[in-house]
Amino acid sequence: MAGKRKGIFITFEGIEGCGKTTQVKLLSGRLRNHGIPVLATREPGGTLIGKTIRRILLDSRNTAIAPKTEWLLYAADRAQHVQEIILPALREGKWVLCDRFMDATEAYQGRARGQDTQLIRVINDLVVQGVKPDLTILLDLPVEIGLGRALRRNSVSNAGTQDRFEREHLSFHRKVRKAYLDLAQREKDRFVVVNADTSEQEVEEAIFHYVEPLVQKCSGVQRSGFRKEKQ
Repeated sequence: MAGKRKGIFITFEGIEGCGKTTQVKLLSGRLRNHGIPVLATREPGGTLIGKTIRRILLDSRNTAIAPKTEWLLYAADRAQHVQEIILPALREGKWVLCDRFMDATEAYQGRARGQDTQLIRVINDLVVQGVKPDLTILLDLPVEIGLGRALRRNSVSNAGTQDRFEREHLSFHRKVRKAYLDLAQREKDRFVVVNADTSEQEVEEAIFHYVEPLVQKCSGVQRSGFRKEKQ
């Protein structure tokens, strides 16, 4: 079980090239300017063990990875990530911003790979130890635009063979996008959908529109010295 949490957990989701990594950095800086302790992390690869798993998952030479193997590697990465990084930070009162979390597995391995989504949810519930996002920001944009951005980014960063998902067919990425939008519709109390087909600054402002109430709430809690636990 997650135990008593003091921090806020915000996850960022979306297709390849939607700008999650950039927006995590921008929001991290903005929150620190408000005096909020922040831990920015990612999946896969948020731990030392996770970095090894990430290299396996993203390596385009690993064409023989079975869908179930892929899914369970993500689950293993998440189990280590929650235990080693996310849960301790939340207990310390930090805000944790995570570039992908449990919803990515349901979208990519569930909908796009055709794996059993009910079983994926069971495994997710097992590995997250009761840790669920307070807010999930879905950065949405057309697949063609996102992939174009991702390919340009990989070219600039010299990603080498770490582009296994970018090499998937457009139909795969369309399934991922549709899955995310369906998840956002199903869990309206947790998800917000932000149009990512605009400038970085416009996306940043749109995101903070949804985060600011949490900042104000926490500021009030800090002044009063009391925080009500999320039910």
